[in-house]
Formats: sequence, C-alpha cells, structure tokens
Amino acid sequence: MAALALAAVWLAVRITPLQPVSAAGQTVRVGAAPLEWSLSGPGRLDLFGQSLPTQPHFDGPIRPRLQLTHIQEDAEVARLLRSGNHEQLTLEVGRKLAAGWLRYGAWETAVAAGLVLLPLAAWTGLRRMPTGRTALVLAGGVALVAAVNAIGFYLLASDTPQALREVRSLQDLVGDSPLSPVPKAEGRPLGHVRAVALGDSTAAGTGNSPLPDPDELDTACRRSADSYPRALARANDWRVLNLACSGATVRDGILGVQILGDQVAPPQFAQAQRATQASVITLSIGANDVRWADLVKLCAVSPSCDDRASTAFFQNRLARFTLDYRSLLRQLAALPQHPTVLSNEYYDPLGTDPAFGHRMAHAGQRPLRHR
Repeated sequence: MAALALAAVWLAVRITPLQPVSAAGQTVRVGAAPLEWSLSGPGRLDLFGQSLPTQPHFDGPIRPRLQLTHIQEDAEVARLLRSGNHEQLTLEVGRKLAAGWLRYGAWETAVAAGLVLLPLAAWTGLRRMPTGRTALVLAGGVALVAAVNAIGFYLLASDTPQALREVRSLQDLVGDSPLSPVPKAEGRPLGHVRAVALGDSTAAGTGNSPLPDPDELDTACRRSADSYPRALARANDWRVLNLACSGATVRDGILGVQILGDQVAPPQFAQAQRATQASVITLSIGANDVRWADLVKLCAVSPSCDDRASTAFFQNRLARFTLDYRSLLRQLAALPQHPTVLSNEYYDPLGTDPAFGHRMAHAGQRPLRHR
C-alpha cells in the first residue's frame, strides 16, 4: 500500500491540471514540476515552449512549476511609463501565485487519493472482502496518500508559499540575462560634462532655430539652439551634451547606430559613456519606436483608427518597445557613476482645447479623437 501511495502521488503530480492565476494583467498556470529526489533545488518555468529553471530555490522534492504562454505587454508598458506607486500591484502577484500553489496542492491530493482508491477498490472486490474490511483498506489508502502529500507539500515544501509571495515580476523568477554592453565611443573622456541628453526629435529640438555652428552630425540630426538641453545648460550654467537625434529609436539611435542618409550617427549611449562625470541623463524616446507618426497617418485617412487591426499593430509595437526600453534602463543602471536618469514624457500633440477639433473640421479634415 505504501508503494501504491508513492506511485499515486508521483502520477498525480504529472496529471493534475495546473491552476490558472491572473495578476497584473498576466495569466500564469501554477502546478508542480516532476518529482526530483533531492531536498532542494529550482522550480520550473515554462515560457514560450522553453523550460527554464527558476531563480529562487525551493525546499523539498515537490517544487513549483509555472507556465506562461503569453505576456500582455501593454500592462507592463503602463507600469514602466506612468508614475505612481505600484507596490500593491506587485504584492498581489506573489500572493496569487502562493494561493495558486496551495489550490494545486489540494487538487493534487484529491487526484492522488482517486488513483489509490481505484486499484484498492478493484483488489478488495476481487478478494471479496467484507464491507467493513473494504472500508478500512480504502480509508487506509486515502490516509496514506494524505500523509505522503502532507510530508511533500506541507512539511518539506513548507517554505514554498512564502517564496512565491516574494515574487514580484518575471525577472524575479528567471533572473536577468547577461547584458550585451555597448562599447564606449573612441575619444578622450568628457569630464567637464554635467548632463547628457539622449533621445529623438523632442530632445533635439527639431523644427526650431538651428545651432549657430553646427557640425555635419548636428545638421543631420536636426539639433536646435532652442532644444531643452540647451535651456537646461543656460539655466544651471552646466555643460550639457546633447546627443539626441531626429528619428531615433532605442535600437537605432541610442543603443545602435542610426543611418541618416549619407551620415551614420554612432550609438548615443556609446557617446554618453565618455561623459564620465555626468550626474544627470535625460531620456526622451518612444514615439518612433511605436511608429506614432504612421498611426496618426492611418487615423487621418481611415474611417476609424480603433479597429482590431490598428489595435493589434500598435500593441505589437508597444510590446517590442517595452523590451527595448527595459534593456536601455538596465544599461543606464550599469553606468559606473550611477547618474540620475530623468525620463521625459511627451506633450499631448492634440491639446486640450475643444476648439482644436472645430478648427480641423473647418480645414476640411476629420478631427482625430485622442485615446
């Protein structure tokens, strides 16, 4: 009977359905990884068809298995790009994972009990045991399975719920992947620079008055004398290095080179590393990553710009930008001088003036609805 109970628990861990848990816009299925005959080790995360060991280690031979087949990135974008206290939201993730684990344990115990009862019921029937003795055998089998599960889930793995409660993000589960560092640009250190501006046309000041003595890259990037980095320099009597370039994205401009016709702009981050004493880095990026201009053009010529195709296109761009933006923030956090990073939000291009829509309509254009 002991061997039957152990076999039932082993099989139940494999066949009990994982329990769905929804938190922070994501759906995770929680269960147990295949049994391992060691007293501690990592759990398992099934992510996009891959099985990865978890960063946290868990006690006991029964360890968590978490399955995530889809990441809803727009919720992640909101947390990254909007200010506010998200502590309550992140605490909710760990609590729900722990609750899912305990719920899975209850289901697994029931499945294991059923797996024991079937062969025992068949055996007592073949032996034509009396009713009282049959009930005793069946109760003994269920009690033995419950004892094995109590040892596996609630004694040896007693710390697992608390370990899951401490999970705040996917990064907590699998850890960081190694950074691919952006090599520092050649040239002497710029120790006199106090602040560095990274970004796109909003930081370059594109469309305003040109620089008094621009070089070829200043002209190609359409940097202006009226850009906010120049205003920052005047207001604080600082030397501010403006590396922003019109059309830049995280991949093509900040962390990678940017092609500007016949000009090639080196990665802004590579240039920024030369400012070894800079205590402030400003960041203005994102519109080109999500192809905001293309979406505005689509809305201008289409009867509707909130159809499913447009939404799917924009969410795909948001998801890609989220991952790129994370990589950029990690690169900035790894700078040896640990500068303060100020991430600028965009102004509202449609404004709040209700007369704006009337003026557009008077010009023969459909007013755009800001969402």
